[in-house]
Amino acid sequence: MSGNQGMESLIPLVNKLQDAFTSLGVQMSLDLPQIAVVGGQSAGKSSVLENFVGRDFLPRGSGIVTRRPLILQLINSPQEYGEFLHCKGRIFSDFDEIRKEIEADTDRLTGTNKGISNLPINLRVYSPHVLNLTLIDLPGLTKIAVGDQPPDIEMQIRSMILSFISKSSCLVLAVTPANIDLANSDALKLAKEVDPAGLRTIGVITKLDLMDEGTDARDILENKLLPLRRGYVGVVNRSQKDIDGRKDIKVAVAAERKFFLGHPSYRHMAERMGTPYLQRVLNQQLTNHIRETLPGLRDRLQKQLLSMEKEVEQFKNFRPDDPSIKTKAMLQMIQRLQSDFERAIEGSGTANINTEELSGGAKISRLFHERFPYEIVMMKYDEKKLRREIALAIRNIHGIRVGLFTPDLAFESIVKKQISLLKEPSLKCIDLVVTELTNVVRFCTAEMNRYPRLREEAERIITTQIRECEQRCKDQISFLNDCELAYMNTNHEDFIGFAKAENNSMTRAQQSSENASNTGRKLGNQVIRKGYMSISNLGIMKGGSRDYWFVLSSETLSWYKDDEEKDKKYMLNLDGLKLRDIEQGFMSRRHAIGLFNKDGRNVYKDYKQLEVSCETQDDVETWKASFLRAGVYPEKLSDTTNGEETGDRENSVSMDPQLERQVETIRNLVDSYMKIATKTTRDLVPKTIMHLMINHTKNFIMTELLANLYATGDTNNMMEESAEEAVKREEMLRIYHACKEALKIIGDVSMATVSTPVPPPVRGGNDDYFRSGPDNSSIGQRVSPPSPGGPNRRPMSGVASAPAPGPTSSVSRAPPAPPAAGRPAPAVPNRPGDATGRAPPAPPSRPGAGTGLPPPLVPTRRT
Repeated sequence: MSGNQGMESLIPLVNKLQDAFTSLGVQMSLDLPQIAVVGGQSAGKSSVLENFVGRDFLPRGSGIVTRRPLILQLINSPQEYGEFLHCKGRIFSDFDEIRKEIEADTDRLTGTNKGISNLPINLRVYSPHVLNLTLIDLPGLTKIAVGDQPPDIEMQIRSMILSFISKSSCLVLAVTPANIDLANSDALKLAKEVDPAGLRTIGVITKLDLMDEGTDARDILENKLLPLRRGYVGVVNRSQKDIDGRKDIKVAVAAERKFFLGHPSYRHMAERMGTPYLQRVLNQQLTNHIRETLPGLRDRLQKQLLSMEKEVEQFKNFRPDDPSIKTKAMLQMIQRLQSDFERAIEGSGTANINTEELSGGAKISRLFHERFPYEIVMMKYDEKKLRREIALAIRNIHGIRVGLFTPDLAFESIVKKQISLLKEPSLKCIDLVVTELTNVVRFCTAEMNRYPRLREEAERIITTQIRECEQRCKDQISFLNDCELAYMNTNHEDFIGFAKAENNSMTRAQQSSENASNTGRKLGNQVIRKGYMSISNLGIMKGGSRDYWFVLSSETLSWYKDDEEKDKKYMLNLDGLKLRDIEQGFMSRRHAIGLFNKDGRNVYKDYKQLEVSCETQDDVETWKASFLRAGVYPEKLSDTTNGEETGDRENSVSMDPQLERQVETIRNLVDSYMKIATKTTRDLVPKTIMHLMINHTKNFIMTELLANLYATGDTNNMMEESAEEAVKREEMLRIYHACKEALKIIGDVSMATVSTPVPPPVRGGNDDYFRSGPDNSSIGQRVSPPSPGGPNRRPMSGVASAPAPGPTSSVSRAPPAPPAAGRPAPAVPNRPGDATGRAPPAPPSRPGAGTGLPPPLVPTRRT
C-alpha cells in the first residue's frame, strides 16, 4: 500500500513515540482523528478515500454502491493484509478479494436490490505504509427510494451520517461534484450542522473534468462562492473506464496534475489542487493533532519522573552484595519498626492512619474501658441464684441448730466464690490485648517486605516475646485474684460492716429506690451516646430497616429521623429495661441487641421488645457499654428449666423471717465487698497488662530486638532481597530511563514537525454562508488571491491609467485646486524639460519613505 508520502513521513515519528511508551508500559493515547467522507450518490467519495490510502479496495459503479457504512481501521504493521470483523481468523492478502467480500457482505444483509443498512462493515488493513487511523466510507445522500429502500431513505441515511460526523475527533470531507450547484450541496449542509465553526470541515470538489465546455469551478475553488474556513480542494478521480482498465493510482495522480496545469482557469492554483495536496492537508491535520497531544504526554512523563527521582537516586549506586548497605538497611528497618510500633500504641499519629476501624492503642483502650467492664457486669448480676446460695450457706453452717446470729462464714464463702468469677473476664481481656498486639506487629513489619526473611525473623522474635509476656501477665492476674481470696479486709473504709448491714436490711428496697431517684435528680438527664442504628423488628411500612439517629441519656432513649434532631420519632423511658443479645439472622449482616421489660410489659407501642442493630460488632459492643452507664443491664443467664423449683425453694426459705433477714444482711455485705473487689480488679488488670505486656514488649523492641536478630548469626541471609523487590528495582530504573528517553523523543518530534494555525473565519462567518448566494454582496467583495488574468495584474507600460486609490493617493501634502465646473479632470502634464514624453514615475509604495517626495502637480490653464 503506497501513494501517500506525507503519511509515510509521519509513521517513523509515531513509531518512535509508540516504542517509547511501550517500553514504559503505558498506553500512548494519541487517538488520531477519524476521517469521514460525506456527499451525494456517485459524488466520488470512495475514490477520494482510496486516493488517500493509496490502494484500490472499495466497490465501484453507478447509483448507490456504498449501502452500508464501512469503518476502515488502518493499523501499522510489518506485513500487509486485511481482515474483517465478521470473518475472524481469515486473512485477505489480495485487495480484490477485500472488494468482493465487501460487496458480498453488503448483499447478504441488504439484498441485491439497492437496500441499505446502518450496520457497519468493520475492515482492518495492516500495512507498513499507514498510520493507526480510522477512515469511514458512508452511503451517499439520496432523496427518492428505489428498489428495496424504505420510504424514509433520506432520513435514515442522514441520521446514519450524523451519528459518525458528530464526533469532535472526526474530520469531515464534504464531497461535492463540480457539475452541480454548490448551493444545493447536502454534504456542506450536514457539515455545517455538526461543525458550525468550520474547524474540521474541508470541501472537496470532484469531477472537474466532466464540466460542460466553457464552464469552470474557479469561484468555488477560490473560496468566493459559499466560503469555507479551510477552503476547497479540487480533485480529478479515475473514471469507471480507468478503474475497469486497472489504471494505476500513480498514473491517475500524474494525469490529474497535468489536467490542473493545462486548464486556463486552474493553472494559477494548481499547487493547491489535486489528490497530493489533499493528502498534505489531511496529514498536516494529523501532525497538528499529534503536536497538540504532546504537551499532555510530556506533563505526565515529567510528573512520573519527579515522583521516582528520590528512589532512583537511592538505587543508582545500589549493590545488593555490599555488607555495609545490608547493615545500613537493617538498622533503618528496625528503627522504622520501632517508631511505627510506638506510634501505633501511643497514638501519636502516622502517615498511614487507619480510617476504617479502631486499631492499636485505640482498640486496646476500648478493651480496657468498655469491653472489660461489660464482661464483669455480665458475670456479676444473677440475683436469684446469689440469694439462694446465701440461704443455703447459712442453713448449712447452722446445721441442725437454729441460728440466732448471722454467720460470718457464709459471707466469706459467698464472697470468695464471687471474687473467683472475676478471673475469667480478666484473662479474656489479656487474650484480646495479645491478639491486637500481634496485629500491630504484623502491620508494622509490613514495611520489611523487601527483605522477607528479616520480616519473618522479626515477627517470630517479637511474637515469642509477646507470648512470654502473656504468660507472665496471666500469672500475675491469677496471683492478684489469689490475693483477694486470701484475706477479706472487712475493715476497708468503703465496707459497710455487719452492724450497718443489719440495721439497713429491713429497709433496703425502700432506700434503694429513694437513692436511685435522688441520684437521677442529681445527675439529671445527661446525654451518654449518640449514633445511627436501625430498628430491626419493625416492618418496612412502619419505619423499620432504616437508620435512625439515636440519643441515649441517663433516663431515656430517643430516636430522630436524622442527626439534626428536629424530627423526633419516639422517646423511650429506661426504667425497668433490660438488655439481651439477638442472634444474627441467616440473611442479615447486621448485629442486633434487644431492649425488653423484665415484667413482660410492652416496650414500644405493641412490641414487647425493641431490637436495634448496627453494621459491625464493635458498634454493638460500644452501645452495650453505653447502656450499662445508663443503668440498663444485660439479661442474666439462669437455669430456666429449674426456675419454678428454685422459686418454690426460695419461697419456702423466705417463710422464715429470721433467715430472710440474715440473707438480706449477707447480701448487703457481699454487695458492698464486691464493689470494692470489682473496683480494684477494674483498676489493676489494665495496669498489669500495660506494665507486664505492652510496655515490656515496647521496651524489648526498642532495646533488645536488634541484638536478638544479630544473635541468630544469619544476618546475610536475612538481608537477601526478595525476587519481587529486585524486579521492582530493575523495573523502576528501566521506567526512569524510558521516561527520559520518551521526553527526548517528544522534544525531537516537536522539533521535527510544524503545526499550522487554524485559518481565520471567513468574512461573514460560517453561520450565514448558506444564506448567501452568488448575488450576495459580502461574498462578491472578497478579494481573490493573486492569479494570472486576475484584477491585480500590473498595467502595461505606456498606457495611461488613473492612480488606484490607496495610501499614496491620500491627501498628505497640499490640497489640490478644485477643478473647473463642468470640466473633466485634466490629465497630469509631463514634467517640464522632459522631452522624451515618458510617463511620470510611479509614486512610492509607502508614504514618507525616501527623502524627496515631490509635491503634487497642479494643472495650469494655458493662455
